[in-house]
Amino acid sequence: MLRLILAFILISMVLRAVSRLVRGITDGMGPPRQTQPPAVALARDPVCGTYVVPAKALTAGQGADMRFFCSEKCRRAWQVKPAPPWPNR
Repeated sequence: MLRLILAFILISMVLRAVSRLVRGITDGMGPPRQTQPPAVALARDPVCGTYVVPAKALTAGQGADMRFFCSEKCRRAWQVKPAPPWPNR
């Protein structure tokens, strides 16, 4: 009886693995389902040089003088002594 139960469990595991393999192969052969997200322009923190997403970054200044920061610590450091902008690389 125990052999029968173990054989049933083993067979069901093998069948499940094979069905997942076949499903993965057929999904991989089809067209891509998801498109890549659009690229986002990054801004460089003038204090530490970290690249940040402008929509989620802390800011200081207005208009053309707008600066983006990775943290409150960098923003405070820049407000005390504004650093020169990073060179373009």
